[in-house]
Amino acid sequence: MTDQKQPTIAVAIPCYNEAITIEQVVNDFHSQLPDAAIHVFDNNSTDDSAQIAQNAGAIVHRVRKQGKGHVLQAIFDTIEADAVVLVDGDDTYSAEDVHRLVKPVLDEDVDMVVGNRLPSASDETMRKHRHLGNKLIVISINLMFGTKYQDILSGYRVFSRRFVKTVPLLTPGFETETEMTLQALEEGMIIEELPISYRSRPADSHSKLNAVRDGYRIMMTAAILLRDHYPLRLFGVVSFVLLLVVLILLGLLSLTTQDILQLNTLSLIAGIALLMLLSVLAFGLGLILNAVNTRFRQLKQFLQRNR
Repeated sequence: MTDQKQPTIAVAIPCYNEAITIEQVVNDFHSQLPDAAIHVFDNNSTDDSAQIAQNAGAIVHRVRKQGKGHVLQAIFDTIEADAVVLVDGDDTYSAEDVHRLVKPVLDEDVDMVVGNRLPSASDETMRKHRHLGNKLIVISINLMFGTKYQDILSGYRVFSRRFVKTVPLLTPGFETETEMTLQALEEGMIIEELPISYRSRPADSHSKLNAVRDGYRIMMTAAILLRDHYPLRLFGVVSFVLLLVVLILLGLLSLTTQDILQLNTLSLIAGIALLMLLSVLAFGLGLILNAVNTRFRQLKQFLQRNR
C-alpha cells in the first residue's frame, strides 16, 4: 500500500479597500477549506484591508501595479496548487459553494469552473443597469466567438494547475475576466459554468466598477482577441459590411436623376471604387493573418508533442 498524495487547494482573494468585508471572506473560506492556504492580494488599499486580512490568518501579498488584471497576473505567478479558487473580497459570494466548484477541477474533468451568478441575481443584489450590461456583453462575445457563455464577468472561479501555468494574461483592469475566458478558449481549455448564490454587498461597502469605462474596456479586449485569434472572422465581417455599403450606393446611384448624376458622377464612382478596394484589402488581410495564425498553432502543437 502506498500513500496517495492529497490534492492541494489555495484560495486567492483580490482586495482593494475591502476593510468592511475582507475578514468575513477569509474566515468563511477558512471554515469551508481548513487545509487550504488563504492568500489575499492587496492592491494598494488605503484602508486597513491588508492588516485585517493578516490578522484573520491570511497570507498577504502586495501588488503595486493598480488594476485587477495586475492582481490576477500576480496570483498566477505566485500560487502553485492543484486547484486555485479565485473569489472577490466584497463578500457577495458564498464560501459554501466552493466545494461544488472545486470538485470538477480536482476530478480533472475541466480546467476552469466559473460561478454563474445570474440565476440567483435579483434587482437587490445586482442593479438593473449592471444586469443589462452583463447580458449585452455576454451576447456580444458569444456572437463574436461562437460560444454559449452565461456569466463571463463572474469573480468566483476555480482554476486547474494547467490553466494557471498555460493561460497568458495581459490586460490590467476588470477586463481581465473576459480575457482569461477567451484566452482559455484559444488554448483549448475546458470551461464549465455552475450556478452559485449571489448576495448584495454589505452596507457601507462600495463597488469599484465603472459601468461605462469597464464595459468599453471589456468590449475592446474582446475585439482585440478576436483580431489576434480569429482574424478572418473579424476582417471578413468588415469586408462584408463595406461590400454591403457599395451595393447600397450602387442602388441609390441607379435611382438618382440624370441632372444630379452628372454633377456627382466622379465623386460617387471614386467613393464606390475606394470602398470596393477597402473591402478586398480587408478580406485579403484576414486571409493572410489567418494563415499565419494557423502556422503558429501547428508549430505550437508540434512543440507540445515533443516536449
